[in-house]
Amino acid sequence: MTHVPGLDRPTLRTPLVDRLRLELAPLLGEIAAGARRRELDGELPREAVRRLQDAGFTALRVPSSHGGGGARLPEVTQLWIDLAAADAHLPQALRGHFALVEDRWWHHRQGEDQTAWFARFARGEIAGNAWSEVGGTGISTQQTVLRPDGRDGSGWRLDGSKYYTTGTIFADWIDVYVRRLHPDGSEDFAIAVVDAHAPGVTVLDDWDGFGQRGTGSGTTTFDDVRVEATHVLTFTDRFPYQTALYQLNLLATLVGIGRAALRDAVEEVRRRERNYSHANAARVRDDPQVLAVVGQVAADVYTAEAVTIRVATALQEVADLAGGPDATLRARAANELAEVEASAAQVSVTELVLQATTRLFDALGASATSRDLALDRHWRNARTVSSHNPRVLKARVVGAHLVNGTPPPYAWAIGTTERDEAPAPR
Repeated sequence: MTHVPGLDRPTLRTPLVDRLRLELAPLLGEIAAGARRRELDGELPREAVRRLQDAGFTALRVPSSHGGGGARLPEVTQLWIDLAAADAHLPQALRGHFALVEDRWWHHRQGEDQTAWFARFARGEIAGNAWSEVGGTGISTQQTVLRPDGRDGSGWRLDGSKYYTTGTIFADWIDVYVRRLHPDGSEDFAIAVVDAHAPGVTVLDDWDGFGQRGTGSGTTTFDDVRVEATHVLTFTDRFPYQTALYQLNLLATLVGIGRAALRDAVEEVRRRERNYSHANAARVRDDPQVLAVVGQVAADVYTAEAVTIRVATALQEVADLAGGPDATLRARAANELAEVEASAAQVSVTELVLQATTRLFDALGASATSRDLALDRHWRNARTVSSHNPRVLKARVVGAHLVNGTPPPYAWAIGTTERDEAPAPR
């Protein structure tokens, strides 16, 4: 990878971050070296995921006393950024995994024994995400259903289909949002943590977006899948800063994309020989207008990274409230501000990174659009990441909170909604 003096320095410096960046540098360098080829060949980064598991990256947030890295959220975020700079698909592919780890960490701090889950994570086992449904599912319900297992009176049976199941194709476990039907006829929402290798589980790599193709975000179906009773979790007990953590992961991914775009811009400008007759210097690398473009891209990425680390710090303050009988209530109250910060960051970081991944072409000629260079992947990936939870809705959330004290939404959902019929056009 091209070295960019000053901007390769992380925003966050701690002894743990410094040590882990040094240890992970050779691996991330190898991952980055193959990223363009994987993009062009449409190859999933299976080997990269396996090596991250072996290196302990997926256990960063597991307490060190249980065999993990013991990292705090800002430290994890800084390393997500480094990983995204190597391959933008990877931190997003691990998004659902880190959310389940965080949920188990929260319950550990609440005094609930998580030894079994921590041991799995420390061994390198990872989780995928299966929450969203497509088609006619209403925004306030789910078609994926968990029913009591009538065969032996214990456990549950799961049926349904999920889309955007990010990371599940690489996973050992699947974090599934379900509608749970109780024997007495009542129902609620729950999390089923499903063995990804269990009979009846089918995972397809059928995500057809123009970016982030390597995240394994396709369809997962569940056909009469057995789920152990101990692997069913009540949704309302989920860690209270889940939504902001999901967004933080996407922010870190965007920053890493910006870093990669900056590196490519620097490398291409340094080696460019062909020039225009009306250029400002004999060499492209000496042209003040070209240098200004590169400087603007660098400034955009610099700012985006600082903003993202600030969100991570806000989230850590919420996580630090874990422990004690009223921890959830205190954390939910504190999380309002963290959610607002995450929303504000989404508006600004999205704009900065989309600008950076477009501007890099202003420093280069038409040859930079060569498919073989794959420089367009940076914009496509950034545009895809930033479309997950549209920024167009976030500025309003921030403004409504500041002006009227309106709480931000805790858990976002997507699906069909009921609305008044519009009059037919004449």
